[in-house]
Amino acid sequence: MNKKQALPWDHPRFRSWIAVGRSCQMMQTALTRALADLNIKPPHLDILINLYRFDGISQQELARKLLVGRSNMSMLLPQMEKRGLIERRGDASDKRVLRLHLTEAGRDTTEQAMAIQTGLIERTLATTDLAQCTAMAEVLEGVVKALQLECADEL
Repeated sequence: MNKKQALPWDHPRFRSWIAVGRSCQMMQTALTRALADLNIKPPHLDILINLYRFDGISQQELARKLLVGRSNMSMLLPQMEKRGLIERRGDASDKRVLRLHLTEAGRDTTEQAMAIQTGLIERTLATTDLAQCTAMAEVLEGVVKALQLECADEL
């Protein structure tokens, strides 16, 4: 290593970078544990919430919203369909397109899971006042925009 090259931990923003990464990992772990009784994981919840908001979205649109490849979708969706959480139906105007819909059981599971997620968010951020939460969101939204530029060819 070049002696003039700065070490990552010597960078003034390294502590923030680590804190963001750790908080993301820990939130995923906590959410996974909290959702265990519903027998779903965070990737399932991402799908369910999007179908709750955007009923009839295509598989391709969903994959784009979640920033995942079609292979991820092709693994998760059949599992969820088999469990009776979602339905895939052909598009009326384009038979090549499959539209995704929540079943009644899927809607019920989604509502329970959203309550669990909201409770976790509330407990986690309860000691942070609303102004700080808003400021943190604005900063992290800027980080997302910067990372989107870094990853533009992959998104």
